[in-house]
Amino acid sequence: MKIGIPFLALTMLSAYCATGQDTLGGKSPSKESHDYDLYRLQSSYPPYGLQKVQEMVRNLKLHDDTVGFGAKRTLSQKAYLSLSLREKFTYHMIFPESYSQNCSMMPPIPDEQDKIFAELPEAFGEYNWSDRQTKFFLANRDSVIQLMRECIAKDKQVGLNFKHVIVDISAREMIPLLISFYNGHKRDHDLLTVLMLLMSESEYDQFLLSASYKKLYADPDASYKSFLIFNTANEALILKRATDFYNGLHP
Repeated sequence: MKIGIPFLALTMLSAYCATGQDTLGGKSPSKESHDYDLYRLQSSYPPYGLQKVQEMVRNLKLHDDTVGFGAKRTLSQKAYLSLSLREKFTYHMIFPESYSQNCSMMPPIPDEQDKIFAELPEAFGEYNWSDRQTKFFLANRDSVIQLMRECIAKDKQVGLNFKHVIVDISAREMIPLLISFYNGHKRDHDLLTVLMLLMSESEYDQFLLSASYKKLYADPDASYKSFLIFNTANEALILKRATDFYNGLHP
């Protein structure tokens, strides 16, 4: 399976249409922080009919979605229905159909490697999954989870697109895998973010009452830029809460 950073995500790193700024707080990110930012943006490319899907995508033409605003690129219904379920999974994971201009993209943040963020970075820049695509993930939830498990086991990577889908479909069944994977790959702090988002969406009492939740999600000043300092105490607390949450679902 190929792992890469989508062209649109790479574009995000150098173009910020609102302010033109490339830092937060006036501090320039270090090389370590920049490298970690690139690492966070990596997406997973499922192997199921990958070349076939990529060829179909290359032949698509951009067309207006709404006059004067946005655009989307979609496979025709006939072409879409010709794909197997696994090929549709690949198509949806690597090719978001909807577009909307966004001038509030997050600029590079100093010391990203030392933070556990409240939210995940955008996976596709100004593109996102369409209604057809989100409906696919939800309607085929069990299959999507199984296919992600297969890809993660093979590639040893949980791409940013996978992380977003895990949250979008509330894939709480994957918590043990995410914890096990994190413990073997300590670098990926966004896995801790995924665990917190799953607990938050499920309104897990022990998390909702925590200082972490109040700081990241309940504080009036909380935003996509909110974070916890990465240290062993915060790491251990998130992992324990997520473990307790999962065990409570499966006594």
